[in-house]
Amino acid sequence: MARLAQTAGLTDIQQEILSTVRDFVDKEIIPVATELEHRDEYPQQIVDGLKELGLFGLMIPEEYGGLGESLLTYALCVEEIARGWMSVSGIINTHFIVAYMLKQHGTQEQKEHFLPRMAAGDVRGAFSMSEPGLGSDVSAITSKAVKDGDEYVLNGQKMWLTNGGTSSLVAVLVRSDEGHPEGTAPHKSMTTFLIEKEPGFGEVRPGLTIPGKIDKMGYKGVDTTELIMDGLRLPADRVLGGATGRGFYQMMDGVEVGRVNVAARGCGVAQRAFELGVQYAQQRHTFGKPIAQHQAIQFKLAEMATKVEAAHAMMVNAARKKDSGERNDLEAGMAKYLASEYCKEVVEDAFRIHGGYGFSKEYEIERLYREAPMLLIGEGTAEIQKMIIGRRLLEEYRFQG
Repeated sequence: MARLAQTAGLTDIQQEILSTVRDFVDKEIIPVATELEHRDEYPQQIVDGLKELGLFGLMIPEEYGGLGESLLTYALCVEEIARGWMSVSGIINTHFIVAYMLKQHGTQEQKEHFLPRMAAGDVRGAFSMSEPGLGSDVSAITSKAVKDGDEYVLNGQKMWLTNGGTSSLVAVLVRSDEGHPEGTAPHKSMTTFLIEKEPGFGEVRPGLTIPGKIDKMGYKGVDTTELIMDGLRLPADRVLGGATGRGFYQMMDGVEVGRVNVAARGCGVAQRAFELGVQYAQQRHTFGKPIAQHQAIQFKLAEMATKVEAAHAMMVNAARKKDSGERNDLEAGMAKYLASEYCKEVVEDAFRIHGGYGFSKEYEIERLYREAPMLLIGEGTAEIQKMIIGRRLLEEYRFQG
């Protein structure tokens, strides 16, 4: 696209990275995405290409073998990748949330052990908070870690792990009552554990099972799984940061990065939907002229383009706020909420422009129509985002009566 979703103030390095990613998306992802998605096939060749580009180390500091780039650079890359196929951006997102949590909260030993291999793409990350009966209430986690000598024993069931099968490192949030007396607030008795495992399904290490992939409406290709811990033993040095009781805060910090990522994914999918809609509107003729010349279609295109621009601007603002070191839960919540809602609307408008052909699996918009709903749920529903936004606004605009 020549004009929409441009970002001012980028460095030459950022522009070069984005140009490289955009070229990769146009040549290596878009031509094969729909076919792979319909087969629910893991995009191994695409992932290998991203590994060669160094994208798995994009935000990992240079001292650990990464590129040391900003969240903004990462989000703009995700936007480009999601424009090609949203599932591929999901493979990268969970990896980077774990890498970010390690960078921000890990012990020096944990950073040295994991980050260089994560930067190279040899270790792939996944993370897990949710459980089968949990929903949005993280405080209701029942999975538990119990201290046993120099080890912890973990039991419980986790849900909705992106990269659950293909990952080799999973950051898991569980309850850990050790050192936290009865009556302690739930969020102060949670701990993040770093679990190393073999990629694949079934029993991937003693006490840890990854059942098969969950069959989904969309967001195919990437594996989404459960995780079952039954007497899983971990050494104490696999507690993220080396101390229990900090897991909730560590995860929420990572989720802020994830919400910017989901906003970027929404922007990318919406951009692609607009591209498909505006292209089809100029090719399809009714009543003796291209439908793009009908005022009703021009109005729809105008609304779609405006939503793409607005979502992109909010996503960029949220990423820059996080990069500045400031609290960005308000901006990330707004960006995630707006971008996911606008993405759904832009995709539906592009679908309507395609008419009956949009219902055919031969057209790319059919895939986008099934992918967009996931963004309404991932990293917190719209309702959760509005709760976060509302609470933060009341903090900022507290009435001094």
